[in-house]
Amino acid sequence: MNNKNELKKDENKAIIEGVIKLTARGVGYVERDDGVSVKKGRGNDIEIDSTRLNTALHGDVVRMRLLPKIDGRRQAGEIIEILFRNRIRFVGTIHKETGVSFVVVDDPKMYADIILPEKDTQNVKDGDKVYVKIEVWNDHKENPVGEIIKIIGKEGENETEMRAIVLERGFETDFPKDVIASAEEISKEISSADITNRRDMRNTLTFTIDPEDAKDFDDALSFKELKNDLYEIGVHIADVTHYVSPDTKIDKEALKRGTSIYLVDRTIPMLPEVLSNNLCSLMPNVDRLSFSVIWTITKDGNIENEWFGRTVIHSNKRFSYETAQSLIDSPDTSDCSNALAKIRLITNHLRKKRFEKGAIDFDSTEVRFELSKSGKPIAVRIKERLETNRLIEEWMLLANKRVAEFISKKDKHAAKTFVYRIHNLPNKEKIIELASFLKTLGYHLPAKDGVVNSKDINELLRKTQGTAEEQLINIATLRSMAKAIYSTDNIGHYGLAFEHYTHFTSPIRRYPDMLVHRLLQKYLDKKKVSEEELVNFRNIADYASRMEQTATDAERASIKYKQTEYMSGHIGKEFDASITGVTEWGIFAEINDTKSEGMIRLSSLKNDFFVLDDKHHILRGQRTKKTYRLGDSVRVKVVRADIKRKSIDFEIIRPAA
Repeated sequence: MNNKNELKKDENKAIIEGVIKLTARGVGYVERDDGVSVKKGRGNDIEIDSTRLNTALHGDVVRMRLLPKIDGRRQAGEIIEILFRNRIRFVGTIHKETGVSFVVVDDPKMYADIILPEKDTQNVKDGDKVYVKIEVWNDHKENPVGEIIKIIGKEGENETEMRAIVLERGFETDFPKDVIASAEEISKEISSADITNRRDMRNTLTFTIDPEDAKDFDDALSFKELKNDLYEIGVHIADVTHYVSPDTKIDKEALKRGTSIYLVDRTIPMLPEVLSNNLCSLMPNVDRLSFSVIWTITKDGNIENEWFGRTVIHSNKRFSYETAQSLIDSPDTSDCSNALAKIRLITNHLRKKRFEKGAIDFDSTEVRFELSKSGKPIAVRIKERLETNRLIEEWMLLANKRVAEFISKKDKHAAKTFVYRIHNLPNKEKIIELASFLKTLGYHLPAKDGVVNSKDINELLRKTQGTAEEQLINIATLRSMAKAIYSTDNIGHYGLAFEHYTHFTSPIRRYPDMLVHRLLQKYLDKKKVSEEELVNFRNIADYASRMEQTATDAERASIKYKQTEYMSGHIGKEFDASITGVTEWGIFAEINDTKSEGMIRLSSLKNDFFVLDDKHHILRGQRTKKTYRLGDSVRVKVVRADIKRKSIDFEIIRPAA
């Protein structure tokens, strides 16, 4: 069966296969793709009532029967067979009632409690959080029966909840013992054989710039002044693939994980810590093996020459973003100060050229939590994005771009046998809606049949800077964009305005970067990649894209959990906020200071009946004509914070002052 739903060729054409998506209300939808026209506004899917799910869960591949059509209603159906279970493992909390133990699952889309056999419940208590697996569920009239895979801990405790977030999404929190043993067996010394045929950069000024609390340093910059206003600047990346060979235990575990996960209070690494935090980490004052891109470059950012290959480096200094910024703002006579000043000037030229070519300048906002010893949030602050953040970002972008260009220009075989980072054009319908919405605000977005040039989006964002609707337009525009993914089929990167782009700079924390290192070395060695390998790379790219999104979901969940926990101590307090979404059932708003998002229920908006204008992102009162629009400023009061559900409820006090 292919990815799209397939209409079975039976006599009544009433049997359809597809992937079911469930809502938190327990109603399922299967998108139809069987050539049957659907009236506009009805949705191209079949609705499955909760009584007709027949044990189907969110993401399952199902076979369903269409029910007789009722005029004026969405096409309904009934599940008749589960073809493939999307997942059977869940995180939930133990409840014991009248001698029966069952698990109430955290995922709101899992609508049935899981019964546990008595033998499984001897070592658990009421209120314990566990990781369970469904063993038997054949009858929708009965609850599924499962077994405990892991006891996570007491519900509500920080350690328990952080581990639960990771396990809920299918990631492991710990490494298998044999993987750790394999990592421990790797020699911690760099031998003379290790640096044979490597370019020796140990006498070139080199430094790292990372977050203050970083534990792994996977990139470094080197700097050397040459004659005739030329500079040698290198981007040096941890040479993980020197230590991790394909199909080894460590490699298989890294592939399974796909990526490191960055929760509020910890990192779940892709590689064992002996590698990620030690042997591969480009720490200061020790020799390290790296894979590098080294340029001869002018002060205006024009590349005269470039070199790709394996190196050995010796980092002279470990900067945080803050300490590097201080040295830029208050320079001294040190070599590092001189290097940062010169690199900064070149960076500004590189950045200017990138935006002139149409790169979109979305500046995301992140929060940082101050936690107590027990893990409770005692303060939430917006991370300041410094010039040094952008400096490092610019050189990493350049390295990723130039590696992809080098491969694509090498030969046709190499160009099609590589792992790219791609970003598709925005969805045409979304762009048409965005242009229409912007028109109501007095802005024109040049879009022909839903196609828009990235330069025009950048110009729009530039025009709105400092205006009352800046945040509104940023939110609406960002939501019209596609997601960047990994692929062996290069279509370019729309958001960066690059024809060729890859991920080369973070092999400690991203498996595709390890693949890129291996492929680059193969092509430098003038070797070919087989068709069988290409198929494998294509599958890995798809898998890594899914794991990346899952990891992002976990990271957001940990932030949401801590924000909810923090706001639970501020019930009744008022904050300035911005509207981030409007729906038929309520308004989403985000507190400006903490970026904590909550729901304003329509029932709390008294003395009027509000109707959604979805096209223009507005809720409009039928009596008062009062409107609430995406991006509006409001003053809200915190009325509820449900830590278990990670949800916050607000009430609107008044428009913000």
